Amino acid sequence: MATKEEVLPDTMTAPETGEALTRGVRPFMVTYKGESVAVDLPGYYPAGDGEGVHVGKDMSVVDDALRALKEKVEGVPSPATIRRVRTKLKLSQREAGVLLKVGENAFDKYERGLVEPSGPTSQLIKVLDRHPEIADELR
Repeated sequence: MATKEEVLPDTMTAPETGEALTRGVRPFMVTYKGESVAVDLPGYYPAGDGEGVHVGKDMSVVDDALRALKEKVEGVPSPATIRRVRTKLKLSQREAGVLLKVGENAFDKYERGLVEPSGPTSQLIKVLDRHPEIADELR
């Protein structure tokens, strides 16, 4: 299902200070257990230095970066990785859930980032990524 892209105004007034803020991006450092990555964080920002206001899906870039770091540090596959592996195996979300014995709706939740797969499921997803032929044995 396609979603309508939200169009945001170019400016807004800061709720706390009344200062004029302009829509833009600024660098933001995301850190997880000693690993860091810089992202361009969209939001409304003052002309000089200062705190921004983030609305709608602005913080999703931080969420995505945090999930990628967690994947790198702890091996928990990110929603994007889970979707990529499932697509590589040519499985629907429902078929993947049945194949891995995690429930018919689990992959929908994994791919939307609502739930992380368990340790064994994470490991199986990694193995299937490297050895997709194993999916035939699981069937």
